[in-house]
Amino acid sequence: MERTFIMIKPDGVRRKLVGEIVSRIERRNLDIVAMKMLTPSRKLAEEHYAVHKGKDFHDSLVEFITSGPVVAMVVEGESAVKIMRNMMGALNPEQAVSGTIRGDFTVSTCENLIHGSDSTETAAIEIELWFADLAAK
Repeated sequence: MERTFIMIKPDGVRRKLVGEIVSRIERRNLDIVAMKMLTPSRKLAEEHYAVHKGKDFHDSLVEFITSGPVVAMVVEGESAVKIMRNMMGALNPEQAVSGTIRGDFTVSTCENLIHGSDSTETAAIEIELWFADLAAK
C-alpha cells in the first residue's frame, strides 16, 4: 500500500468540483484516509512550494493557493501516486486527455484544479506538512 498527498485547489472548490473529484478517487478503489478543508496560510503555501522558490511563478502560485479554501487529502492504495497522477492528467490543458480530471475540467495551466505528489518521497514530505498527526503514525 502506498500513500499520496492530493489537494483540490481553490479553483476546484470554487467551481464545486470537490464531489466529482472525490467520487473519481473512490471509484478507482483508492481510500481517502484523511481529508480536510482549509484556506492555507502563506507560511504553509510557501513551505509546500519551497521547491519552486526563486522561480518566476513561485509568488503567483503562493497567492493562488492561499486565495481560498482547498481540500487536502491523503489517498492510499496500490500504486496510489502513479494512479492519481494518471487520473489528474497533464498540467497543460492542451495536452490533458479527456477522461482525466484536468482533461475534462481545466482550461488554464495556472488554475489546474488539483495537485498530487509526484513520488512516494514527495508524498511523505507533503503528508507530514499538511497532516503532521497522521504522518507520525
